[in-house]
Amino acid sequence: MKEIHDHAQLNDFLHAHRIEDVFHEPLRPYLSLYSFEPGEPVCAQGEPAQYLYVLVKGKIKIYNTSAEGKTLVISFKTPLEVIGDIEYIQEIDTINTVVAVSPVYMIGIHQRWLRKYGSDYSPLLQFLLKIITQKFFIKSNFMSFNLMYPVEVRLASYLLSVSFDETDALFRGQISTSHLTDAANLIGTSYRHLNRVIRKFCAEGLIERNKTFILVKDKEGLSAMANQPIGK
Repeated sequence: MKEIHDHAQLNDFLHAHRIEDVFHEPLRPYLSLYSFEPGEPVCAQGEPAQYLYVLVKGKIKIYNTSAEGKTLVISFKTPLEVIGDIEYIQEIDTINTVVAVSPVYMIGIHQRWLRKYGSDYSPLLQFLLKIITQKFFIKSNFMSFNLMYPVEVRLASYLLSVSFDETDALFRGQISTSHLTDAANLIGTSYRHLNRVIRKFCAEGLIERNKTFILVKDKEGLSAMANQPIGK
């Protein structure tokens, strides 16, 4: 994580996402802009939650780890998204681990300043309410998606979600094969069945696979199969 001391860029992000009114003047001095490299953690499950982060550029992965060490990928997120909102409201430790997938920019503010200057500020509270209820809405739809659609549709949606980032021209069409366990967990299938579907996609010319990565060759073909990418 690197703090970027550029107030003009921070204000540009606030303006671009139309959230200037969410953080009124008493909160502005305590806002900071942070950058994260791919693979770098934003926060870790079980750690004390100190900051509220607003994702303003890039893509992140959110996952949870069981006591036995098993990892469950929950979602992939692009802007505009908030990390630490539930923890702030509930006053609890960090629920999930969040990791940057592409180069990421976050606006962060310590919870103590939110409680001091924002606890009764209506636009901020309405913003958090909208974000939290949207998360539950997306989660409900995603559970229905996994129950109602075949693995082929779910995998196509996953590949579109993790292989492309519209805000980063260099992040196009390729994922590491080391992420296939994540894919199986997220779309609710076995690793063996996932590999069968991957072989089918390769035979149909939708993707290409080698030892280290999967390359999307036919984005339009995958898009036709999946109504919308997972995590959008």
